[in-house]
Amino acid sequence: MLLGAITTAIPWPVRAELAWNFPAPATPLALDTLQVHNKFMVITLAIFAVVFAIMIYSIFTHRKSRGVEPAKFTGPGTAAQVFWTTVPFVIFAGIDFILMGIPAFHSVQMMQDTRTDADMVIKITGSQWKWQYEYPDQGIKFVSTLATPQAQIANREKKDEHYLLEVDNPLVLPVGKKVRILLTSTDVIHTWWVPQFGVKRDAIPGFIRETWALIERPGIYRGQCAELCGRGHGFMPVVVQAVSEPDYRQWLAQKKAGQAAQAASAGHVWSRGDLMKHGEELYEKICAACHQASGQGVPGAFPALAGSKIVNGPMLDAKGLLVKDGHLDRVMNGKPATAMQAFKNTLSDVDIAGVVTFERNSFGNHMGDMVQPSQVKTLR
Repeated sequence: MLLGAITTAIPWPVRAELAWNFPAPATPLALDTLQVHNKFMVITLAIFAVVFAIMIYSIFTHRKSRGVEPAKFTGPGTAAQVFWTTVPFVIFAGIDFILMGIPAFHSVQMMQDTRTDADMVIKITGSQWKWQYEYPDQGIKFVSTLATPQAQIANREKKDEHYLLEVDNPLVLPVGKKVRILLTSTDVIHTWWVPQFGVKRDAIPGFIRETWALIERPGIYRGQCAELCGRGHGFMPVVVQAVSEPDYRQWLAQKKAGQAAQAASAGHVWSRGDLMKHGEELYEKICAACHQASGQGVPGAFPALAGSKIVNGPMLDAKGLLVKDGHLDRVMNGKPATAMQAFKNTLSDVDIAGVVTFERNSFGNHMGDMVQPSQVKTLR
C-alpha cells in the first residue's frame, strides 16, 4: 500500500522515466558488469526464497498453538547443532565461490586489463569543478566545463533536457578502439563516471589510476563526478561523444588547427574590448561557481572579487615579474591549501589574459589596465 501511494504521488512525466535496470551498455565492460549483476540477483533471490521458505515452514510447524514445546539445552553444542551449522555454511560458501566468485573474478580482471591491445591513451585530470582532457599522442589538451546557463540554475529559465549534464567541450573518442584512460586530480578526489561505459574510477591527487573503454556504437554518453568533491560537485558533468574513425580524424585535424590558431593569437595585440568579452565568457564558465556571477563570492568560503585588494593591486613589479600573491600570480599559480587552483596548466595565454582583464574592470573594480596574452606567455 505504501509503495502504491508513493507511486501514485509521482507525476506521470516522472513515472515515465523510471527504469528498473542499468542503462543500455555501450562497452564490453558495461555489458559484462550487467550480466554479472543480473546473475547475482537471480542467485541472491533463489537463496532468499529458500531461506525464507524454511523460516516460514519452521515458524508454522513449530508454533505454540500446536503444542510444540521449545527445546531446553545448555552447555557445549551437540553434534547435531554443529552439523546443521556447518552444512549450510559449506553449501552457501560453495555456491558463492562457484556461481559468484568466479564470474566476479573474471569481471575484476577484465576491469584491470587496461593495457592489453590498447589503441590510444587519454589522460583525464579532475579539478574543482571541471575536467581536463589530454591526448598525449596528438598533442591536444582542453578543458571541459558545465555549459548549462546560469539562468537555468537560478530558475530564471526553463531547464532543458540535459540540465547539468551538458558541457562546452565534450571528450571525443572513436568507436571500436580500446581507449586506455589515465586519471588524476589537482585538488581533491573526483570520480569520472559514465554509466553506459561501466566505468567509475576515482581521480586521486598525486596518483595515476587507470581504466578503459571500448565504445561499440556512436552516440553521446553522459555522466558526472560521483564523488562529493565540494560545493560545485553537482556542476561537474562528463560528456563523451563517440564517433566513427573518419569523423574522429576530422575532429583531430580541426582541434589541432584551433589550438595552433589560439597559440598564434597569443602573439597578437588584443584590444581591451575583445579581452573583456573573452574574459567574461570564461569567468561565467569557470570562476562564477566560486566567486559568483556578481563577483561577491561566498562569505567564509570563497573571497569576493568586488573591491578585492588583490584584484585592485599591482600585478607586475618594476622588472616586469609577477608580484607574489598579486592578481596575475594568483590566477596563474593559485594558492596552496585552498580551492584556488593554478590555472596556468589548464588555461591558454589568451584565457588568462582575458579573465584577469575582465576581473580588474568589473564588479565595481575600475583599474583601467589590461593584460596581453604575450605577457602571460612570457611569464610562464
